[in-house]
Amino acid sequence: MMYRSILVPTDGSPGSERAIDLAVGLAARFHARVTSIYVVPEGVPTLFSGGKLYGSGVISAQIRNAIRKAAAEALDAVARKADKAGVRHASRRTTARAPWQAIARTARTANCDLIVMATHGRRGLGALGSQTLKTVAHSPVPVLVCR
Repeated sequence: MMYRSILVPTDGSPGSERAIDLAVGLAARFHARVTSIYVVPEGVPTLFSGGKLYGSGVISAQIRNAIRKAAAEALDAVARKADKAGVRHASRRTTARAPWQAIARTARTANCDLIVMATHGRRGLGALGSQTLKTVAHSPVPVLVCR
């Protein structure tokens, strides 16, 4: 199968770096385009939220700037690798209550035919909330998961 457009979600983690390398390598091989996406979860985690994020319209300028900086660094890493490999690329940053929904929506709207993403490798009950698992379950296109 040939791929024309590959979506690679990134959060700047080492796992994301492996997914980026794979996505860019595939794109170079198939003369495809890479679209990177950084999804900022809506809301602010609280001590009692159990890791879930709840919507909050109040977030300090300092936190907003830190999020923007993290997103820019993660997306720039994809751009640098794509440029080095001679791969066409685009990037998107978005906010979503459920990052997996933003990833699936972007795959559709950007006409991607493959998603390459990392997993944090959690097992058991910790994996039930996995954005990767939810993306695999609901994606409109195949998902290649990197560990």
